[in-house]
Amino acid sequence: MDASRRDYDEQAARWNGPSGHAWVDLQQLLDGMFRPIEELLVRAVSEEGATRVLDVGCGTGAVTRAIARRTGHCVGADISEPMIAAARALAEQEGVPASFVHADVQEHAFGPGAFDTVVSRFGVMFFPDPVRAFTNLRTAVADGGRLRLVVWRGPEENPFMTTAERAAAPFVPELPVRRPDQPGQFAFSDPDRVRGVLEASGWSDVALRPVDPVCTLPERDLVRYFTRLGPLGTILPQADERTRAEVVDAVRPAFDPFVHGAEVRYTAACWEISAHASSAKVS
Repeated sequence: MDASRRDYDEQAARWNGPSGHAWVDLQQLLDGMFRPIEELLVRAVSEEGATRVLDVGCGTGAVTRAIARRTGHCVGADISEPMIAAARALAEQEGVPASFVHADVQEHAFGPGAFDTVVSRFGVMFFPDPVRAFTNLRTAVADGGRLRLVVWRGPEENPFMTTAERAAAPFVPELPVRRPDQPGQFAFSDPDRVRGVLEASGWSDVALRPVDPVCTLPERDLVRYFTRLGPLGTILPQADERTRAEVVDAVRPAFDPFVHGAEVRYTAACWEISAHASSAKVS
């Protein structure tokens, strides 16, 4: 099995398994926490007058629904069946004109020029073969169409995101290791890599702008957050009860610098990436 296929199988298992179900369970918490990023993307789409928008790695569909309210319709795509099911249910419940596709974006035939804009909130860093994925997305966008992504900058600029695993390491040494050259949260932190991927995929005028929105969540939800998500969330459910208690006791105080009364607050160091769908043929 080649590395790309292995990476795909791992991502599919992750997002259709525990990680996908955790995001569904914590949907309200995560949507509230990431609302500043949602607002950034919705504002960009509105200012550019986009009308045919694809939201990649849409998860439970918060950005998809927010854009649909502004433009009249939006399509969300994700590899996670449980998250797509939740997204469809929420759109129906709210009466929002959004539709959702359970698909591998690297392969799915969206139709040539079907969209004028592709957006994503933290949904593109997990592609096993990013050039393949963005080439396919380029096919789905009309010449001159736009790409608007928000991704994480590096872990050194996002200490909140690695606090749990650093504090838990003495208790769970088998924690998965983050590797910046593999699919994962920080896979698009290197601007040169991002430019190389997008330009090789048929996108031009690639620009990265640092954005640092402040994200918040209720302090009462902090333990639920760090025990369900991230590298710690993937391994902790397999630990015995005593280890889980020790981890929570060790990790919760490590977040104290981010706790302000009843609120947890941190800076999300991100790149806002923009590009145009080039009319030149991809070699």
